[in-house]
Amino acid sequence: MTTNIEYGHLLVFGSVMVAAWSLVIYLWPRLLLSVYKRALLAKGFGGGPIPVNTLQTESQALFADPLHPPASASSLATTGVNRDTLLTAGWLDLRKGPLVLHVPDMAGRYYSVQFTDPSKNTVFAYVGKRTTGTQAGDYLITGPGWNEAVPDGVKRITSPNNGVLLIARVLVESDADLSTAYALSQQIQLLKVESIAQR
Repeated sequence: MTTNIEYGHLLVFGSVMVAAWSLVIYLWPRLLLSVYKRALLAKGFGGGPIPVNTLQTESQALFADPLHPPASASSLATTGVNRDTLLTAGWLDLRKGPLVLHVPDMAGRYYSVQFTDPSKNTVFAYVGKRTTGTQAGDYLITGPGWNEAVPDGVKRITSPNNGVLLIARVLVESDADLSTAYALSQQIQLLKVESIAQR
């Protein structure tokens, strides 16, 4: 009789632990993404907040010495100390309509722009050397349910969510190459659809 009660307790305890771990595994990535979003919008890379629907590139000084970031730097600035690619980041809100991502001609240089759906913490699209090449380009980023015409010469990227975390990386080949890579990173921009139509 005692053995049956003990097995019953173990079964209940095991079920609770499995449910708790499943919940942690499910919620942990979303929690981390929420912290990342707050850091991005409040402090950026330490140079002040990054407003929604804008992009900011980490400073050359932060890239050059990531182990000693300025006091104003957020946790975003020191996440995954990186010594080969400059980071550019931004949080997109597509509820008011689509945005256009403009990338400059990278002349063969490695770069990537990653689009993450924060509701599922999954990457749904990439723009970059391995997927779209290194020539200059414009990409229309639309939310779910958007069905209007895409401007000529612009490729469409459909987001499954109106919220998008955008992270761009541009290769820095050497210390002497930092200023060139930084200039290219700053040319990765978000534009309004009207500005593309006026070109």
